[in-house]
Parts: sequence; C-alpha cells; structure tokens
Amino acid sequence: MAVAILLVGGFGTRLMPLTKNTPKPMLTVAGVPVTEHQLAMAKAAGITEIVLATSYLSEVFTPYFGDGSKWGMRIKYAVEKEPLGTGGAIRNAAKLLDTNESVVVLNGDVLSSHNLAEQIRQHEAHDADVTLHLTEVKDARAFGCVPTDSHGRVTAFLEKMENPITNQINAGCYVFNPRVISTIPLDTVVSVERETFPQLVARGAKVFGYVENAYWLDIGTPRALLKASIDIVKRSGDFLAMPGSTIDPTAVITGGSCIGPNSTVGAGAHIDGSIIEAGSTIGQNATISDSFVASGAEVENNAKITSSFVTNSEIISIP
Repeated sequence: MAVAILLVGGFGTRLMPLTKNTPKPMLTVAGVPVTEHQLAMAKAAGITEIVLATSYLSEVFTPYFGDGSKWGMRIKYAVEKEPLGTGGAIRNAAKLLDTNESVVVLNGDVLSSHNLAEQIRQHEAHDADVTLHLTEVKDARAFGCVPTDSHGRVTAFLEKMENPITNQINAGCYVFNPRVISTIPLDTVVSVERETFPQLVARGAKVFGYVENAYWLDIGTPRALLKASIDIVKRSGDFLAMPGSTIDPTAVITGGSCIGPNSTVGAGAHIDGSIIEAGSTIGQNATISDSFVASGAEVENNAKITSSFVTNSEIISIP
C-alpha cells in the first residue's frame, strides 16, 4: 500500500494578501481547506498514511487535521525549521515513514482529479524510480515541458521556451521508489524539479511520465484559487452553503460562490463568484463579486466590493 507526503510548507507569496495569516494549503476551496481536497484524493487511491511537510505557519495544521482519524487516515507532521525546497522537504518528511512501499508526493499548489491509483499502478508495473503525472496544455510556453519517448520514459526536463517541443508539462504529483528518496541529502536545500529529476534522467534512471488530461489547476494565485472553488461548486449547483451558515431568503447568491460554515448573509445581499470564509457576516444589501472575505470578517450594510480581499481591518484590491 502506497504512503504519501504532502508538501504544504510554502510561503504562498503569489497568494498574498490571502496568506498573510493563513498558510496557502489552509485557504478554502468550495468550503474546505485545499489540503482536505488532497487528502480525499489520496484516500480515494487507497492511501491511509500521509506526512504533511510543513514550514510556514506550521502550527495551523495540527489543530485542524489532528492525527487524521476523522478522515480515516494516519497523519504525521514534519516541520522544517528553514525551507528546504521540494527535495529537502521530501527527504525530511520521509524520516517519518518506515516503508518500502511507493511514496506519493502531492504538491500543495495543485488541485487535480487525475487517476492517482492508476499512476501508482503504472509506476509499480515499471519498477520505476519516479513516475510523474504529466498534463497537456494548449500553450506550453509559460511552463517547462517534459517530453517522453514511445515507452513513456521521460527524456528531458526543459526550461520555458518560445517554441516548446511538446505540450506535456509537469503536473506536480510524483510517485517515488523510496530508494530514490534516500539519495537526497538530509537538511539540504534541494529542488527535485531542477536537480533530482534532471540528474536521474541524465544517468539513465527509470523516470516515467503518466499522462492524463483530467481537471488540473495550479492554485498559486488568488484568481486561480477562486476559479478552483467556483469550478468545484458549479459541479453541483450555482452556490454552496456550508453547514451552520444562515442566508436571508432575499439574498441572491450566484456564480459558484461558497458561503462558509457559521457565516451570515443579510437581507438583500448579492454575492457573485466569491468565497466567504467561516464565521463571516455579510451586511444587508451588500454587493460582493469576485472576492474573498476572510474568516470572521464583517462586511457593512450596503457595501460594494469587487475583486478584493476583505478582513476586519482592510479591503485590499486583487489584480
């Protein structure tokens, strides 16, 4: 049975100001933290043991996820005193895993609905060193691209280029043979994407690509995070109201908005394409569009808010 490491230690710089007091993986998408979506994906693939590799605001994770029993999983926590890069974080977290099984590495920046169980199966069938989920994009110029041969083996890791030779890109979910993780130096800043993977390919290691064009989104910016939430909500309706929320019958909620638990939406309010986090209060006749309202924030009656991040102390425009 495969085990997993979830990389949730980043500063979330691209998501500022949302990450000022909340680590990126604890921001909510469709009413629950990003990390909870990733745990569900791992659980669906049969994974029940996972290490959260934390750093920035690491103390926020444990009170929410605990030992993982609520999700039918065993969750452990590896805390980096200083950021170690993806490779260093994986190596540090792996100290908590006593296993010869495949190790799945999930990236806290990505939401994906690809078939993780099949990625693991192919990895083990190939006795691969690493198997990467690759996805195809229409325009790969904004990404480094990852070509594969006719057998699915990765042949190179290429930097961004004006005329990409393939539209396959690294989608940020990896399955490792633990023998590879053990070669990453401890307590050292290492990037698997820039160092480990290219070095493995250069020496002829078995690095495979698992290509699947399922729903995939890098949620590293406020706009992308909002899109992810709207996409998920719209699968089942025009808005989502979490348990404990109170919405006045005259309020209008549209565009895939999510109203967080224990929030209150006043009479005549109109919320479109927005995330309202837990315990927020939206005043009467307030209008909110394309925005984030942080946990516990109070929006005044008749307020008009567009493309902004709202807390109790500030309203910051989101480009």
